[in-house]
This record gives sequence, C-alpha cells and structure tokens, in this order.
Amino acid sequence: MKVNEDRKGLLKGIECFALDMDGTIYSGERWIDGAKDFLEAIERLGKRYVFVTNNSSKSPEVYVEKLERMGLEAGVDKIITSGQAAIAFLKKHYPGQRIFLLGNDLLKAEFADEGLCLEEESPDVVVTAFDTTLDYKKMCKVCDFVRRGLPYIATHPDYNCPTEDGFIPDAGAIHAFIHASTGRYPDRIIGKPNGDIIDYLVERTGAEREKIAMVGDRLYTDIAAGKKNGLKGVLVLSGEASIRDLVESEVQPDLAFASVKEMIPFL
Repeated sequence: MKVNEDRKGLLKGIECFALDMDGTIYSGERWIDGAKDFLEAIERLGKRYVFVTNNSSKSPEVYVEKLERMGLEAGVDKIITSGQAAIAFLKKHYPGQRIFLLGNDLLKAEFADEGLCLEEESPDVVVTAFDTTLDYKKMCKVCDFVRRGLPYIATHPDYNCPTEDGFIPDAGAIHAFIHASTGRYPDRIIGKPNGDIIDYLVERTGAEREKIAMVGDRLYTDIAAGKKNGLKGVLVLSGEASIRDLVESEVQPDLAFASVKEMIPFL
C-alpha cells in the first residue's frame, strides 16, 4: 500500500470522521503538525468529525477542557468514550441491574448520572474500566465477584496507556490479573476494535457506516474497529504504527497517510 494517496477518491465520500486522539490528533498537550488545519478543513467542507477514545479513566468533559486548553472549542457532543458506550450497552442488556464498577470516580459519576445503580457489596454485574485508583482491596473484591460467575463486562482491551513518559498499565493489564486469579477473561469488551463502541458511534452520529472513516494510529484497535464493523479504516503514521507494522499486519487499512495533514487535499 502506498502512503499519502487516495486514487479512488474514497475520502470524498466520507461524511463523518471518527478520530482517535493521542497519536492521531495530538501527542500529550501538543498538536500533531497540521491536525488543527485538518479539523478546520472537515468543517469548512460541511463534513463532521467526532473523537473516539478507548480511555475510560476520563470523562468527556475532561477531554473538552483539554482541547480548550489547546485552542479548540469542542463540545461533549464531539467526544465518544468506551465508558459512554459501556453505559449504553448496560442500559440495553442489563436494565435495572446492580453494577460493581472498577473505575475512577469520574466514570462512577457518569454511571450514576445515567441512572445506573452502582453496588459495592451485592452486585448483579461486574464492569471493569481503566482504574488509576486501583489498590489491593479493590483487586480482591473484583476477583471475588468475577469468581462467583457474575456477568463480566469491560470497557476496552488496551494493555497499556501511552503517556509523555512512556506507558502505564491499562484495562487489559487489569483483565490479565483478574484472569490469573479467577481463570476468567471479560465476557464482553466494549471498546475498539469491538463492535459495541462502533454501534454506539453510528447511533450517536446518525451517519451510514460506509460514510464513516475510522482514523487512527493503531492497526489492531482503530483500523480493526473500522474494517470489522463496516467503516473505512484510515491509518496515520504519526503515532504508534510504523511502515513496517503496516507491511506485516494482517489488518490492512483502506488508506494510509503520514499524518492527518496529508489527508487534507483529498477531502
């Protein structure tokens, strides 16, 4: 696959761009070169974009505040998280059930605001997220509930979360210790590359799947999420994935660009 080409004019037919954030639009608190111009070009052409992140440790409001600090006015309507998608899934499949949530206070507040019943002692369902307040007491409690055979849902599968100083253990690492203790992995994982977050994306945007492009820097989450669920997959090489990864991967995008900046002429 050649980089920075769109010979078939695929991007012309895209109405909504579902954008990964870190490694795609920014790195830390710094814009990736040309990313803000890319967002402005989308809107100038009458198209739409939303940000789609697996990170369930932060609320949509936290991302809005971060983007505002970086000079972009974007409302919560432009933010889609695996936590939000998990809430929608639980409302549909486990209405009225008592939920033990292994997650940060921000996510607990989101669950409560959406009318979900959180329960610490006698839950019906276990939900694990990216909990940066994890301690040994929580580890024991979640394993006890999973070991009992309760339905076990997870917000996303990422093993590590990138930071400016390297990586920190993410939700997938939490799944690993729970499995080591209980012998169980989650019954359902909501976030990219799985279909539940894409279903939620489609419902939120109202766009047709074939007119949505999932744009990101990870082949096994961002691009796989698009390709497995009827969207277009556009890889950018401004973050995790390299040319070598692209060549060797079983998951192949529809298009590949050095960064979102190079996509602008093809919009």
